Amino acid sequence: MSWFEALILGIVQGLTEFLPVSSSGHLAIGKALFGIETSDLSFEVAVHAATVLATLVVFWKDILRLLQDLFKFRMNDGTKYILLILVSMIPVFIVGVFFKDYVEDIFGSGLMVVGCCLVVTSALLFLSETLSARRAAKASAGDGAQMSWKSALWMGLAQSVAVLPGLSRSGSTIATGLLCGVKREEVTRFSFLMVLIPILGEAFLDAVGGDFAASSVGGLQLAIGFVAAFISGLFACKVMIAIVKKARLRWFALYCVLVGLACIISTLV
Repeated sequence: MSWFEALILGIVQGLTEFLPVSSSGHLAIGKALFGIETSDLSFEVAVHAATVLATLVVFWKDILRLLQDLFKFRMNDGTKYILLILVSMIPVFIVGVFFKDYVEDIFGSGLMVVGCCLVVTSALLFLSETLSARRAAKASAGDGAQMSWKSALWMGLAQSVAVLPGLSRSGSTIATGLLCGVKREEVTRFSFLMVLIPILGEAFLDAVGGDFAASSVGGLQLAIGFVAAFISGLFACKVMIAIVKKARLRWFALYCVLVGLACIISTLV
C-alpha cells in the first residue's frame, strides 16, 4: 500500500463511516481497485479509530454530560444511557473474543461477500424505512419510543453481525432501532455513540499486543490513513448526521443494492 492509496482509503473511510453504506465494504472495494491483497486488519482498525476520534470531538458535549451524570454515583438518565451502551456491547464483545479469526478470514474473501452483504444492507434499510413509515402514519407526529434495554440489545446484536464487510454498521443499527420503534433522532445518536468503546478498545489491544508494529502496512501509511480518516470524518460527522436523520433510507438502500450488484457481477465476469 502506497501513501497515496492510504490517503484515498482514509478519506473513503471518513466519508462513509457515518452513512448507512458500509465503510468496511467501501474499504474492501477500494483495496480491490488498487490491487491491494492483504487480510491484515491493522489499517482498518486504524482508520476506524480515527473516525471514532472524530465522533468524540463532535459529540464531546453529550459525552461530558453522560460522564457528569455517571460520577454522581446514582441512577439517572445519563447513567442509564451509559448502561444501555454497555448492554449493546455484549454481542460485539463475544464476537471479538471468540470469532476474531473468522472475521479476519472473511475480510480477505473478496468482493462477492461484500456485494452480498451490501444487498442485505439494502434490504434491511428498505424494510426498516417502510415499516417505520407505516408506524408513523398510524401515530401522531413526533411519536416514538426512547431507547430501552431490549432496543439496546437488539442494536448490539446488529452491530456484532455488521463486522462483515459490506454489512453497514450504522445502517444495521439504525434500521434495527427503527424496527424497535425508537425515534430516528434518538436511534441515530445512540448508533454513533455505541461504537466508541468497541473500536477504541480494539485499537488499544492492537497497539498493546504489537499488531500495528507487525502489520504488513507501513507506519507512514497507517499514519496518513489515520489523519485522512479523522479530517474527513470530522466533516462527514457534522454534515452527514443531519442527512441520515432527515433523508429517506430508501435512497441509501438503492445505492447499496447497485454497488452490491456491481461487486457481485465483477466477480462473475
